[in-house]
Amino acid sequence: MTSPLPNSPDPNLLRGHLDLILLSILQGQPKYGLEISKLAQDATGGYFDLKVGSLYPALHRLEKAGFVRGEFQTAPRSGSPVKVYTLTGSGGRELQARQRDFQTFSTQLGKLWNLKAGGL
Repeated sequence: MTSPLPNSPDPNLLRGHLDLILLSILQGQPKYGLEISKLAQDATGGYFDLKVGSLYPALHRLEKAGFVRGEFQTAPRSGSPVKVYTLTGSGGRELQARQRDFQTFSTQLGKLWNLKAGGL
């Protein structure tokens, strides 16, 4: 019997993969912070519920690393300024590298899950 998915991932797992999550979300059109959070939540059925206290520091870290570019624009609905984030060329390359690394890690971990008692 399998247990139901938890409402949110282990905080340590989220913290270790937050940059990959954000870079993935920023593919395509530029997005502002709350839009990023809502998209993560909607796309995963609420599994990824990114909190402001981790979202914005991570976006600033990615911006400082040159993986995303942030610029203030006027919000369409409210007319107030919001910072919109865009994936840069180096951010796209970083995303591809992290996707490969994660896929390799996941594949190798799966091999361990399939071990039988007594080794290979």
